[in-house]
Amino acid sequence: MNQVQKLLIIGFVWPEPNSSAAGGRMMQLISLFKAQGFSITFASPAQNSDFMVDLDKHGVDKKSIALNDSSFDVYIKELNPSVVLFDRFMIEEQFGWRVAENCPDALRLLDTEDLHCLRLARQKASKENRSFEATDLFVEEVAKREIASILRCDLSLMISEFEMELLEFVFKIDKAILYYLPFLLEPIEDAEIERLPSFEDRKDFIFIGNFLHEPNWNAVQYLKETIWPLIKKQSPKAVLNIYGAYPSQKVLQLHNVKEGFLIRGRAIDAQEVVKKARVVLAPLRFGAGIKGKLLEAMQCGTPSVTTSIGSESMHGDLPWNGFITDVVTDFAEEAVRLYQDKRIWGKAQQNGIAIINQRYSKGLFEVDFRKKTAFLRSNLQQHRLNNFMGAMLQHHTLKSTKYMSRWIEEKNK
Repeated sequence: MNQVQKLLIIGFVWPEPNSSAAGGRMMQLISLFKAQGFSITFASPAQNSDFMVDLDKHGVDKKSIALNDSSFDVYIKELNPSVVLFDRFMIEEQFGWRVAENCPDALRLLDTEDLHCLRLARQKASKENRSFEATDLFVEEVAKREIASILRCDLSLMISEFEMELLEFVFKIDKAILYYLPFLLEPIEDAEIERLPSFEDRKDFIFIGNFLHEPNWNAVQYLKETIWPLIKKQSPKAVLNIYGAYPSQKVLQLHNVKEGFLIRGRAIDAQEVVKKARVVLAPLRFGAGIKGKLLEAMQCGTPSVTTSIGSESMHGDLPWNGFITDVVTDFAEEAVRLYQDKRIWGKAQQNGIAIINQRYSKGLFEVDFRKKTAFLRSNLQQHRLNNFMGAMLQHHTLKSTKYMSRWIEEKNK
């Protein structure tokens, strides 16, 4: 009789699918492994939150763990998972060496979410009012940490083809340890399309995004100061609803009824508010990965206007779900055109549905991912021998991080 395969996910935070795309992504991965018959435990050193998902309802065991504490070693030895998934590189830095030492035969996967070093380097360039260059990445301390983490893992899950290419050609990372696995969505069926609210039944513009994420806060400021006044001039009755989890006081202060710029805070049901809107605005000036808010717009049949950063790696050769431009005046004009012209709007909606069905339908990835992980597990020794850089980094990390962590543990006593 086959033994049940165990997956241990070590989370940076507890998943909050209604607060961020990262939370939604984590639930998609859980469902992917569930379908493969894995028994899943989700462990995290994070505090519980009011908006975290009830893992129990999804058949996932929940375990609170501590940083710099050898109780984790005892725990993981006993659990003895066949696969360990690290949620972001910071978690692999903390727990990777413990996993390697106590469960050397477990397949170690890293879910990068997005390349943090790319997002931060772009953010820095944007703040300095200059164009981002690939060389900016080399001076980013986070890049050294993140790339080391990718090298130490057996496989890193990437959601962006652009980031795959960056790792391969700029950082010279072997393709054998990278795997393209974007957001995994249900295809949109005809019956669902029929149920979507019509052009006439929708009103207002919308922006939605978690405010703990710097690119979102920057985009809202950009809307307020630069883009929205131009839209308002062309469409005086227009209203922009800003939704997002964790708005700070400085976000709430932007609320202005007279300007039609309304800060709504957390949406109880994000899809519901996006379906009621006619156009999504996402003027993202820096960032990385693929944008959950723009996929959600497509799922809701809501066209969008975004930037080249916003649409990066999202649509392949397919036409966009609206318009892509980095020119402020064009952004405002296209937004108004999309809002007022039913024919252009309808075509944009169809484009979005095609993008979801042809690029993000989970059926396109499930079988190949299962084969990939099964192959790695049965050829793990050879796979690791082929990754000498990773083995070397693992060796040095064991020596340095391990003793640093032991010292912190003693100090904490």
